[in-house]
Amino acid sequence: MNSIVLSNIGRFIILLLVQVLIFNNIDLLGYINPFPYILFIILYPTNGNKALLYLSSFLLGLAVDMFINSGGIHAAASLILAFARPMILKFSFGISYQYHNLNILKKVTKDMFKSLEVFSYISISILVHNLVLFALEFFRFNFIFEILSRTIITMISTLLCCILIIYLLKPSRK
Repeated sequence: MNSIVLSNIGRFIILLLVQVLIFNNIDLLGYINPFPYILFIILYPTNGNKALLYLSSFLLGLAVDMFINSGGIHAAASLILAFARPMILKFSFGISYQYHNLNILKKVTKDMFKSLEVFSYISISILVHNLVLFALEFFRFNFIFEILSRTIITMISTLLCCILIIYLLKPSRK
């Protein structure tokens, strides 16, 4: 098998296990729960199979839903993030990402804070996922302030967890 395929399978399994075993048990202040499992969708190669991305995003969200009994909202939010990913990439990196075979993982681990492009890509991806997730969870327009506040607070905690995971897993420089 190709090393990229194996690394994607490993990333899928590790992020799912970390989400289910560690982060689902974190409940800060009663409603802050980070969701770093979406790093799989964020770090998926830009030249990878899009149908496989959609299927694996759905299965990842569905697996998280099964463990926390949330009725499919993580599957829907993950799938919407996977569909919105090309637009977020175009917004963050410009149109050239399609032609330059952008390796997201190398770019993220190389210059996380040196590049506004990378930070905006990760932040917007987390924002889209959390906004869809909490909109589906509450599913009423009356709770718009609750949806927005939980989205922002969870986005910050998820962003911090994602940055921590990226720095823990990045290859060492020589």
